[in-house]
Amino acid sequence: MANLKEIKKRIGTVKNTRQITKAMKMVSAAKLRRAQDAVVAARPYADKMFDVVASLAMREDPESHPLLLQREKKRALVVLVTADRGLCGGFNANISKTAERFIRKNEEGFEQIDLMIIGRKGNEYLKRRPGMNIVKVHENIMGSISYSIAALLGQEIVNQYQEETYDVVYLAYNAFRSAISQEPTFIQVLPVVPREAVEEEAVTDYLYEPDRSEVLKQLLPKNVEVQLFHALLESVASEHGARMSAMDSASKNASEMIGRLTLQYNRARQATITKELMEIISGAESIK
Repeated sequence: MANLKEIKKRIGTVKNTRQITKAMKMVSAAKLRRAQDAVVAARPYADKMFDVVASLAMREDPESHPLLLQREKKRALVVLVTADRGLCGGFNANISKTAERFIRKNEEGFEQIDLMIIGRKGNEYLKRRPGMNIVKVHENIMGSISYSIAALLGQEIVNQYQEETYDVVYLAYNAFRSAISQEPTFIQVLPVVPREAVEEEAVTDYLYEPDRSEVLKQLLPKNVEVQLFHALLESVASEHGARMSAMDSASKNASEMIGRLTLQYNRARQATITKELMEIISGAESIK
C-alpha cells in the first residue's frame, strides 16, 4: 500500500505542475499578442531609420560627424539583450552563447571587448564564463519597456563612443519571427555602417534643412535609440513566444507522465488485489 500511496502522490504533484504550466502558457499568450503588436508597429520605422542612416553614411564624409567616423577597432562594446526570468526554453542561453562565440572568435583582434548586459539571465550565464568582461548590468527593465528607457541607454552608449571609450558597438538580441521561432541577431550600431551603393544609383548629396550639421547631430544619435528600442521590443516578444512554447511542451510532457503513472498505479493496485485474493484462498484451503 505504501507504493500505491507514493505513486498517487506523484500523480497529484504532476497534475498540480501541469495546472501551473497551463496557466503560464495562457499568461504568455496574452502578453505575446500585445508584444507582437508593438513589434509589428515599430519595425517599419526602425528599418527605414536604419536604411536612411546607412544611405546617409554612404554619401557623407566620415569626418562630418563622430558617429560616422571609422576608427581603428581596438576596444569594442557588446550590448546583450536577455530576459530577467527563465522558464523560456533556450531563449536566454542561445543569445548568450552567440555573444560568447563572437567574443571568443574576436578576442585576439581587439585589445578589449566589454559587455553591457540587459536582463538578469544573460549576466547569470556569462559571469561564470572565463574571459567575459561585464562592465554593466541593467535588470528589471524588460517588464515595462518604453522609449524613454531605450533613449537613456542609447545616450549612454553614444556618449561612451564619442568619448572614445569604445571604437565599435555591437547589439545582440533575439529577433521575433513567430511564437515558435526566435532568431539570435548580432548587428553593428556604431559607427554607422554605410550602405553599399547600387550600380544605377548616383551617389549625390542631399539638401539639408536647417543644415547638414544639425541634421546629423539629431538623426545619428536618434538612430541608436531607435535600434535599441526595436531590439528590446523584439526580445520581449521573443521571450513570451519562447515561454509559451516551453510551457506548452511542459504541459504535454506532464500529461504523458500522468498517463504513465496512472498505468503504473493501476498495475500496482491490481497486483495488490491479486496478492490479497491469493492470501484469502490460501487461508481457506489451510482451514480445510
